[in-house]
Amino acid sequence: MSKIHPTAIIEPGAELHDSVEVGAYTLIGPHVKIGAGTTVGPHCVIEGHTTIGRDNRIFQFNSVGAANQDKKYAGEPTTLVIGDRNTIREFCTLNVGTVQDRGETTIGNDNWIMAYCHVAHDVQIGNQVVMANNATLAGHVVVEDWATVGGLTGVLQRMRIGAHAMVGFQAHVAQDVPPFMTVDGNPLAVRAVNVVGLKRRDFSAERIGVIRQMHKLLYRSGHSLDEAKAAIEALRGSEGGVADGDIDVLLNFVTAAKYGIVR
Repeated sequence: MSKIHPTAIIEPGAELHDSVEVGAYTLIGPHVKIGAGTTVGPHCVIEGHTTIGRDNRIFQFNSVGAANQDKKYAGEPTTLVIGDRNTIREFCTLNVGTVQDRGETTIGNDNWIMAYCHVAHDVQIGNQVVMANNATLAGHVVVEDWATVGGLTGVLQRMRIGAHAMVGFQAHVAQDVPPFMTVDGNPLAVRAVNVVGLKRRDFSAERIGVIRQMHKLLYRSGHSLDEAKAAIEALRGSEGGVADGDIDVLLNFVTAAKYGIVR
């Protein structure tokens, strides 16, 4: 307990690994669990049925696990689950889920969440996601692995941002953003393939080439959505099949879109 500042309040029932560090004037509620190596800065409130994994770094002035902002919420014991090795900068608000959905807000591993971000109820954030300052995710949003959400961006409830997508600064996301694409603006528009991000993740030139072809078929060919999907399906086996998994990722995402994709 030597790593707990004497002014911090750890309520009975909270479960903290012996290696957890807690800063001054932080409050941790009775249903909170925090794993080994996690540090919590001063002036934070971590409450609700919140589980936090290993080696996270939570900076000062964060609200983690608070009641969600859904008017239907009646205090049900819904949850917030945060994985390992996440960085959560100052003044973020991360809320628990609702019984109208899965009852759980989840944040995966190795995410970088910058200052003043909001993660609403039932949001699902994958792994290696970046949220820049003041990015706001409304309820039930899904952000897949390796996606980037630009600063001052607002994401409407129930929207999805696909894997490896890049959402530019101050965007208004009111439709699903397909994997691998770079989008920005209000109204939102697809600009190109997120080539810089893919190269940083060691995508080969051949894989990127096939992804460029998928982008062209979906956005530059004049095809209807069904025609574009059929043409993308026909790319299987090209370049020795190196991008067949990427074709699956894109087609599965587009097929599952309930509210349409940015197009």
